[in-house]
Amino acid sequence: MASRPPPRYVVRPHDAASQRRRMLWLGLAWLGSVVLVAIVAALAAGAWKQVAPRLSDHRALRAAAAENEQLKQQVANLQRSQQVNDVATQALRQTLSQRDEEISGLRADLGFYSRLVGGDAQREGMKVQEVSLQPVPHSPAWNLTISLTQNVKRDDDTSGTTTVSVEGLRNNKVVQLDWSTLGDASEKSGIPFRFRYFQQLHTTIALPPDFRPTRLHVTVQPENGESLTRAVAWNDALATPVTISQGESDAQP
Repeated sequence: MASRPPPRYVVRPHDAASQRRRMLWLGLAWLGSVVLVAIVAALAAGAWKQVAPRLSDHRALRAAAAENEQLKQQVANLQRSQQVNDVATQALRQTLSQRDEEISGLRADLGFYSRLVGGDAQREGMKVQEVSLQPVPHSPAWNLTISLTQNVKRDDDTSGTTTVSVEGLRNNKVVQLDWSTLGDASEKSGIPFRFRYFQQLHTTIALPPDFRPTRLHVTVQPENGESLTRAVAWNDALATPVTISQGESDAQP
């Protein structure tokens, strides 16, 4: 007996309940996927909110660090520029101070030599031309230089003595120290001089520790003639040589 071929169509009974369960599962699966996507999106958004400020903070920190380095470099440049300006200013001030001293010295020399050459100017007698002081290091002593001049035509030299007294404050009182308490014991009668046109006298005076000097009084006593006295502020004599004004009257030897 010949075998029968399988049927081309199979008729199965319709199961409505199974189809509904399948659709329900598909709906649940879709809903779960939607919920899962929402959860993942929420988590991703939260994580980004946490990461984004950190990235922004890092960028701001890097920008601040770069700006800080630029400011440090600018400050360093300004400091170097200020140092260069300070050095240049100090050098300029020193140069100006040296020029002022040179000008002062030249003016003093001009007055000094103009008195000597005289020319058509009025012939003058003896004059205290310059007074200058220099401190002796590590001691209460001072080196004193006095320049005497005259341009009167003479056939012989002029001689005499010069004494100095110092006015100042001691125990809040004005006192004046005379030559006997200031000068060398070998020059009790004064500093001797002998010249025809000019001479510089050099001596050293010593002051008490509690004495504050304010003024020098220089007295010149020629052997033949009237004495002359000049007062010079202590600080002026200490700063630069003091040239006595040409307008002051001098005693004729």
